[in-house]
Amino acid sequence: MLTNDEIAKWDRENFFHPSTHLAQHARGDIPGRIISGAKGCHIIDRDGTRMLDAFAGLYCVNAGYGRTEIVEAIADQARELAYYHAYMGHGTEASVTLAKMVMDRVPDHMSKVFFGQGGSDANETNVKLVWYYNNILGRPAKKKIISRWRAYHGSGLMSGSLTGLSLFHRKFDLPLDTVRHTTCPYYYRRDDLGQSEAQFTAQCAADLEDLIAAEGADTIAAFIAEPMLGTGGIVPPPAGYWDAITPILEKHDILLIADEVITGFGRLGHMFASPAYGLKPDIMTIAKGLTSAYAPLSGSIMSDKVWAVLEQGTDEYGSLGHGWTYSAHPIGAAAGVANLKLIDSLGLVENAATVGLYLTTQMQAAMGDHPHVGEIRGEGMMTAVELIADRDSRRYFDPGQKITPQIVAAMGRRGVIARAMPQGDIIGFAPPLCLTREEADIIVAATTEAVAEILGKNISGSP
Repeated sequence: MLTNDEIAKWDRENFFHPSTHLAQHARGDIPGRIISGAKGCHIIDRDGTRMLDAFAGLYCVNAGYGRTEIVEAIADQARELAYYHAYMGHGTEASVTLAKMVMDRVPDHMSKVFFGQGGSDANETNVKLVWYYNNILGRPAKKKIISRWRAYHGSGLMSGSLTGLSLFHRKFDLPLDTVRHTTCPYYYRRDDLGQSEAQFTAQCAADLEDLIAAEGADTIAAFIAEPMLGTGGIVPPPAGYWDAITPILEKHDILLIADEVITGFGRLGHMFASPAYGLKPDIMTIAKGLTSAYAPLSGSIMSDKVWAVLEQGTDEYGSLGHGWTYSAHPIGAAAGVANLKLIDSLGLVENAATVGLYLTTQMQAAMGDHPHVGEIRGEGMMTAVELIADRDSRRYFDPGQKITPQIVAAMGRRGVIARAMPQGDIIGFAPPLCLTREEADIIVAATTEAVAEILGKNISGSP
């Protein structure tokens, strides 16, 4: 058997890792982690270290690790039919069944689902279809897409442009010139601390109106947004936000793309977040929880309104020239079918609501008074602890101090995996939806101890 040192050497010499400091990893300056097994909410590395994964991989292992029902569905599908394409009306029993199961769970005004591989390519698909839609309607100038600062929509050319985080733009010549960004609905980080939540919501709406006026509504095709901000900070929208935004989009005939890659399939304690926030999207993006990451699969779901125009376009111009080799891959589809059955049978949506609330409230009770904890927020099975140098003046830590990476590392030493969120000192949590209250308590204890270790203060705030 290969030793861990040999695997680690091969890793440094051969593996180009995503979202990694390449030079540090290649030199061995930062530790890698080679995972060998997992069960429930825990992963095990090749050294035998067992850790509670409080981020579900990348928000994606909704059903938890080691679900034999999904594993067996994948194996059965591979034995029967490992692959066939979905072009020119071809399908498999798994892909057709999954499409029906997805459409049974989304709002009634949605019409069809196109399957891809991941959230990034799904948002690339969405933009391409929005452009096609406006060309068919004779509106060739209506092509710009508005996103929001701190949003995350992927790391492709268009999806990376839609993302509103500097790391995904820097030195990549992004964003592309068809993308605009507007105010992020992040009340805690508002510029004017004197604003009430209602005033801040009104400002977000006014800023969007101003941007549309400046660009010209006849040039704006769509507005894309996560119903609740994910990678940009795990931030629920301020009160009244969506009630203020959606009438603006309707007034200017701007399509709404709801990116539910993170929030879909139960993470917020609802099957989807859009209905919970009163949204009626024209397009929905899904991935991650669709298969609980047991196999790559994403989806772009079209509304009746959009689908009617796509049909019109093919009647006028022939077959739609878009697709991927692995669209609706039968192995991914089989994983999705088994996964959605599990989500229902295990009551994971309901568990996300109850245990997720417990995690957030226990975190607030344990750390809410700490002098360096600015805000603890969350919804469903998503929680964030935002750290701050000075609460009264709202002074943030110098990014060079790397406070949150240090805390996350200290949590790792206590057997819990959390995430240092980008562009701020924010500890992020998005555990599998099968998390128990006992496991939530372990997460809270590890966070509390790690914050005390790194910031040198106990929870009461004394030195």
